[in-house]
Amino acid sequence: MKPDRCPAWVPALVLILTVVQLAVAEYAPGIERFEGKAFGARLLAYPLLMLLVPALWWYAARRREPRPSPPYGAFALVMLPFLIDVTGNSLDLYDTVEWWDNFNHFFNWFLLLTGLGLIICGSVRPRWAVVLLVTGLGAILAVGWEIGEWYTFIRHGTEIDTAYEDTLSDVSLGTLGALLAGLVVLRRNGSPD
Repeated sequence: MKPDRCPAWVPALVLILTVVQLAVAEYAPGIERFEGKAFGARLLAYPLLMLLVPALWWYAARRREPRPSPPYGAFALVMLPFLIDVTGNSLDLYDTVEWWDNFNHFFNWFLLLTGLGLIICGSVRPRWAVVLLVTGLGAILAVGWEIGEWYTFIRHGTEIDTAYEDTLSDVSLGTLGALLAGLVVLRRNGSPD
């Protein structure tokens, strides 16, 4: 695998931009597009989820000698979906662009699972198993995400009538994004055994 060329400030900037938008969504009164979308929960959960992978990486890497260089590019890929989601809400894209939600589930899962795959799949053998691992992890995370959405704002919100169809398409598109990520990680890390 090639050394990571992404500087440390990139994932830091992604985190800051996400938190600032979340704070505006939670604390600026009267912005209709943020109402009923659990921004209080997101303000807590998103930064924690964004920092989880770097924290786990550092915990695992501290025991290795020589210490590997932090994969800042992969960290940024893991964090970008949160920024894209919040920016989509800030720009009211979920309610004004019909295809935005579907695009988001595909593209954000592609970014997230590419980042995760680059971090965890370096020594996976046989190499073709990378695609299965990344796709399976993506499917599990897509289901978990949908459960979180249901619990935080769908079950008592205005979207309950369309939730079933939306959830099926979101999980399917997220899994397809993860499949594409698995193929990208496989190609980046080398050809199959």
